[in-house]
Order: sequence, then C-alpha cells, then structure tokens
Amino acid sequence: AALRVAAQSSQGPDIYFMWAGLGLGGEFVKAGLSKPLDDYYKKYDWDKRLLGTATSFSKIYPGGRHGIPYTFHGEALYYNKALFQKAGIAAPPATYDELKADAAKLKDAGVPAMTFGGTVNWHLMRLMDVILEAKCGADKHDQLMNMKLDWSTEPCATASFVELNDWSQNYILKPFMGIDQSQSFNLFLGNRAAMMLEGDWLVGQLRDAKRLDDFDLFPFPTGTDRLYGFAEYLYVSTKSANPDDDAKFLDYLLSDTVQQDNLGAFGAISVNANVKYTNVSPLDQKWMDIFAKYTKIYMNGDQAFPLDVTTEYWRIINDVASGNIKPEDAGKTLQTFISNKG
Repeated sequence: AALRVAAQSSQGPDIYFMWAGLGLGGEFVKAGLSKPLDDYYKKYDWDKRLLGTATSFSKIYPGGRHGIPYTFHGEALYYNKALFQKAGIAAPPATYDELKADAAKLKDAGVPAMTFGGTVNWHLMRLMDVILEAKCGADKHDQLMNMKLDWSTEPCATASFVELNDWSQNYILKPFMGIDQSQSFNLFLGNRAAMMLEGDWLVGQLRDAKRLDDFDLFPFPTGTDRLYGFAEYLYVSTKSANPDDDAKFLDYLLSDTVQQDNLGAFGAISVNANVKYTNVSPLDQKWMDIFAKYTKIYMNGDQAFPLDVTTEYWRIINDVASGNIKPEDAGKTLQTFISNKG
C-alpha cells in the first residue's frame, strides 16, 4: 500500500521490492513505475550469472524486461516417510494418477493425504494451480492464466475444479477452512497428514523443529517439464534520477562474491548460479537437484492473475472446497468475472 502511494509522488525509492508476476510486480509495471532493464541485462551478463528459472519472470511483462530476481523459490510436496510406509507406499508417485492412487491408500490407512490452511487464500490455491498444470498441460494452463482461453468452455478447467473438489472432500485433513498455514504446518509436524505442498523454505522450518530426517520431498507430478514456483524481484523505478547507479548496485548485490559471502541471508537458494554449496542436508540437496533439473517454471495463480481476478479466483476455490459452488459451475463463474471486467 505504501508503494502504491509512493508511486503517485516523487518521493518513492529508486529501487523497490515486489513479487514477480503480472498480478503483483505487473501492477507497478502497468502503472509505469518500473524501468525496463534490457540494456543492463546485456551490459552485466545477468542471464549468464543468474538462474534461468529466476530471470524468466523478467520476460513476461510488456515493453521490455522488468526487474531482477532477489530470491527464487520452488514449491513441491513434502511427505512424512513413516506415514507413507504405513500406507504401503514404497516410492514417491511419478504421475498425477499415481498420486491420486497413493492418496486413496493413505485414506484407507486412516491418514489424510494433505493438510492446508484455508483462512489464507493462497495456501489452498497452490493445489488448484498444480492440478491445472496436470490436467491442462503447460500451454493451456498459461492461456487460462493469461485469460486468453475461456474458463467456462475449456474442459480441462472444469476437470481441474472437479479434482479440487475431490481432494477437498476426500483427501485433505479436516477441518481446514478455519485454520491458517502455520496451524497446518503444526498438524503436519504432528503426523496428522502425510503431505504438505510447500516451498524450499520449509526445509529450514523442519530443521528448526529438529525433524529433517522424518520427511522427504518430490515435485508435484504434473506430467510437464516445468517446476512450480515464484520469485521476488527488485525493480528500478522510472522516477529514479540515477538508473545507471541503481543497476550497478544490483549487479554488486547479485555478484558471485556477495552472494557467496552472504549465502543463506537472501534465502536457502541463491539466484546466482555460480554459488557453491557445502555441508547441505539431504533435503537441501534434493532442492539443488530439482533446481538443476528444471529450466521452465509456472507461477502461483496470485502472481499470474491481475489482483482483482486473483481475489475472485480465491473466492471460487474456497467455495468449491466448501461445497458452496458446484465444480462444474466454477469455470463459468470465473469467466463471467473476467469478461465483465472488460
């Protein structure tokens, strides 16, 4: 809110923080507050130094490349090894159908497959996002999020809402609509559910809880070659009087030396591809391997959509999960909102 006010004045910062994506960073790009950084990407060879998955967000905005990654996070399914063993699951699922079959095995063993906190809209949204990737594939998922494909007539969109309803009714720890993400995490630690859809930062939380050895993780099996994740960016303001100095500072901040010397201060994973990691835990190493494997990414819905559409997307997801909207009607409801906004 403070940044929106500053954007209308001459008192704003030269460099500002905002999440990447059309719905968050894109709000300020659209408002004309972000300076394109194409020339600086070339001048400082940022594409050679930084993770391609992290810099990919800079290319989604109209009118040039905007912002540079400050942090980058992947999201995956963490699982309780003992509860998987209890349900007779010997290895992580490789396909979405196998994941659903494992959820059924867990249910038969008396174990809810996943835990979510419904009071924070973005938590359950993650499940809808990954289901869309699995049911629609990369191209159609992107078209839906870019509002170039009709949610009311696209079969995979309806199929995704049906799947969300199925998960909500059968495989998510209940009640979940009245708790938040932190409460959901405590239930996960308490062995009340087998899986949690979380980011790489959860490794640190598990380490703090002294439970690293009890859990493992795997990317949500969507059948595409993309990783689910998001980035936090630093943008140069169009109102800055010294954009060359701003870019020079960003180049320093993201340099090999600074990122190596301050490893862990910006996040578990540096956006600098040249950083070396030593003495990492098995879960940290798993994330290293995941980041090394994937070169493409699909982002969280609240960063892909404009803010007003995000709010409606959240409402519909919550209503489908609560049984207040039939999943077959959800796509039509969302499309009506998108169409009416012009």
